[in-house]
Amino acid sequence: MSEILDNSFAFSTPRLVFKKVLAQSQSEGDGIVVRKGIGSELKNLDPFVLLYHFSVSPPGGFQDHPHRGFESVTYMLEGGITHQDFAGHKGTIRAGDIQWMTVGRGIIHSEMPAEANNNALQLWINLSANDKMIEPKYKEVPSEKIVTAEKEGVEVKVIAGKAMGVDSAVYTRTPIMFLDFSMIPGTELHQSIPESWNSFAYIIEGEGVFGSQNSSPIVAHHVIVFTQGDGLSVWNKSSKPLRFLLIGGQPLNEPIAQQGPFVMNTQSEIDQTIQDYQNRTNGFEMRLNCISQ
Repeated sequence: MSEILDNSFAFSTPRLVFKKVLAQSQSEGDGIVVRKGIGSELKNLDPFVLLYHFSVSPPGGFQDHPHRGFESVTYMLEGGITHQDFAGHKGTIRAGDIQWMTVGRGIIHSEMPAEANNNALQLWINLSANDKMIEPKYKEVPSEKIVTAEKEGVEVKVIAGKAMGVDSAVYTRTPIMFLDFSMIPGTELHQSIPESWNSFAYIIEGEGVFGSQNSSPIVAHHVIVFTQGDGLSVWNKSSKPLRFLLIGGQPLNEPIAQQGPFVMNTQSEIDQTIQDYQNRTNGFEMRLNCISQ
């Protein structure tokens, strides 16, 4: 349970800033600008494989991308993205909406801009070896279905997990928390996190003090990795609003072999995945059905 408390509040083992990484902006094709928070300088943070903050404008987009072995969460901040996969599923998510996709044994999909300006975050969550070859599926969660809570100038959208006494209805195969916090100037929060989980924050806008009141403020577009502990404290000592994602998850403690959009446990499994894709077998039988529209 998360609580907003006075400065006397202390976790038994507070999480502190272990590392911070600036997600640098870079162009990745026509109309696509990406900030990679996890997946470049910070390779991965078990169970998380990739986090990127991207904007895309017509006619850009991500067309006919194959995937295997993980789940992805796309969180729209502005505009809209239209998803289409090779099994005929199609849908559009807009500002505040979530698309939760279990890639599993194989999927090929496209993500194309639905408006002139589109801004989103996408998180890749690793699947355990036992779950990597499950059947793919996805779920769209409209903004009005995402539970929220507010107390003393701090608001949270609970996309996965629990905060301020409210629980998300979204089931995740790998146990995680995915919280979107907004803090007005002069506020603080104290959020419990399971001690065994890895955790990080991504600052969307503003600047905040994380872990300890004596820490230096950290500004937008940084990924902040925290030490282990039972909770995190954050203060907004600035004159502007602070908005950030707090994400944590139970480590799988399994080897990772990744090649582009394929996330498996061994190189031989990567080789088999490439062969399956090329031969249109074992999950990629419908590869030729991909026609982005």
